[in-house]
Amino acid sequence: MRIKPRQELLDIWSATAKVAFTPVPGTKGKGEWHWGGRGGSNSISDAEQLLCLMLPATEIRQFQLDEPNSTDEDLLKVLRPFGGAIDIPQFLVGLVMDYLDRYTAPDGTPIFSGGSYFSAFLPDEEPTEEQRKLAVVESFAASIPLMLSSLGFIRVFSRSVTRPELRARLDKVEQAASRRLSAAMIGLLRSFSIFVFADDSDYAEALLRTVNQNGEPRRRVLEDLRVSLREVAAGLRDLTFGLTQVEQIEREDMLFECGWSWGVHSNATPVEFPVDLGQQVPGLALDAPYLYFTVVALDAIADLYNDRTRLLRLLDDDQLKLASALRLRWDLTQRYWSTVASFGTRRWPLEDIPWRTIDKAESDYFSLLVTSIAARNLSVRPNDSDLQRLGEILSELANRSRMTRRPLREDPALQLHSPGVSIEVEGATDFSPRLSWVAADFAPLLLKRAAMVAGMVDRIDLRGRALNLADDLWDHIALRRSVVDDGPGLWDDPSQVYPVSPGDQGISWHHTVRVVESLVLAARLADDQPLRSEPLLEHASSLLAEADHLYSQELLAGTSESGTSERKRLEAVRQRIRRAREIMSARPGTAVSLLLTALGELDSLVASRDTTEVF
Repeated sequence: MRIKPRQELLDIWSATAKVAFTPVPGTKGKGEWHWGGRGGSNSISDAEQLLCLMLPATEIRQFQLDEPNSTDEDLLKVLRPFGGAIDIPQFLVGLVMDYLDRYTAPDGTPIFSGGSYFSAFLPDEEPTEEQRKLAVVESFAASIPLMLSSLGFIRVFSRSVTRPELRARLDKVEQAASRRLSAAMIGLLRSFSIFVFADDSDYAEALLRTVNQNGEPRRRVLEDLRVSLREVAAGLRDLTFGLTQVEQIEREDMLFECGWSWGVHSNATPVEFPVDLGQQVPGLALDAPYLYFTVVALDAIADLYNDRTRLLRLLDDDQLKLASALRLRWDLTQRYWSTVASFGTRRWPLEDIPWRTIDKAESDYFSLLVTSIAARNLSVRPNDSDLQRLGEILSELANRSRMTRRPLREDPALQLHSPGVSIEVEGATDFSPRLSWVAADFAPLLLKRAAMVAGMVDRIDLRGRALNLADDLWDHIALRRSVVDDGPGLWDDPSQVYPVSPGDQGISWHHTVRVVESLVLAARLADDQPLRSEPLLEHASSLLAEADHLYSQELLAGTSESGTSERKRLEAVRQRIRRAREIMSARPGTAVSLLLTALGELDSLVASRDTTEVF
């Protein structure tokens, strides 16, 4: 793996400290933090800005900052503007509190507005101020990992805190973070949508065209699809929270999609919760799933069930109930899209690039989104054959997006990177002006999925291919970062690799946090045990048997009672054999290396004894 996650993350932290913080000369950890990046400050961008610091600090053991006595010197060096080992955790907690204050209304209602992430669908128009204040799934989703990482950080840091005023401050931040987490989970519950449509509608025709990769008769494909989705439909039928079309889902003349709308949809009802979280305003979003926001929500919900969340018990009993309801929707949505993506017995619909949605929009970006869902579904049920196909799809998307191939002149593929894919976000009633959400994070999202697939594969050759793809993607993405004080900067500037307009040169925290997420996955992969080769294990076992036997012969020959030099050499052989036996099952290659050295030493002892006997 050519990616060096430790060094790259240190560079990102260093650049973040330089562009987002202006220290007061002569002080420790005092200065001004600059919220916002490209497009200004909003609840999503600011959360992503914080996650660039918090994700590595809470997800990678070697980057932990919440235990001051064990903080690595390299980390202290790059974060020196924030103070020393004791100051840095307090500084980060202060940033979290500042974020919570900024995005909490005077009446205590958490704010999840889209802000500058909303744009006008038509040129020469601008969203109204009211439209920019609309709550959006991306903000709910960004708050979940940020609040979980903050709660976990505080939970660990508080163990080393004795000052009463600091403990009181930590308790205050913890309570506020927990409230926002609950509100974000409720927001995702109220944004979940099921769209049911007749099997003779244009939507059905588009869906059947996507899944029918073998040219089967329409009636047969329709029946097979219904059978494949029967369990999903049965599970969705039992859901609540304003799902008005759910009663029609099992009708024989209907098909459906499920997932997340762009915000709280128009049919969502309030969710009862014992803690006062402020207002649950009526939803305005179209009651239909959007592929982009579905993937964003699925990624966030997965964090509610990761090992750190469970081990530190970051969710209270009431939040566990919300998490359980979200997990059910997560499972059903994963099953639905994975079934559609891999439907049939030959070529998968997902392999028919680009993916076409039921409203007949098509893009390689949508193929990447569906691949993201399929990959996460396979993480629950790993299958090397299916993972190999996913790896080939990712490789094809890398080629088509000109990340691993040179672009043509005026190549339409470059629109994936600049300006991105425009997705119209519609309301239950017409918006004026019409609103758009621009997704331009194709490159870092592809890297993230390649790293994810590499971590799931159990075959050495397949992992090697996935890692090679991730390395190639990283080589491309690394060229798109800015320069900060003559050093590596942040993202994203596609004009450095493509003939496109430079556009806004401000920092995109959205792109940067996607890169951080990819590097966190790469760091976990590097921290895991290497895959075990069965042929290599058999070879190591054979070498161990021979080494053991020859060592016993040397003991029988009395080498252990010979001179000091021979005794030391024999003891070194014994230590190598012992070490090889300990690690052989996990690291057979290293065991082979140790045993070959031991066998060489044993042969040397035998040869020297034979020479002595001759004379």
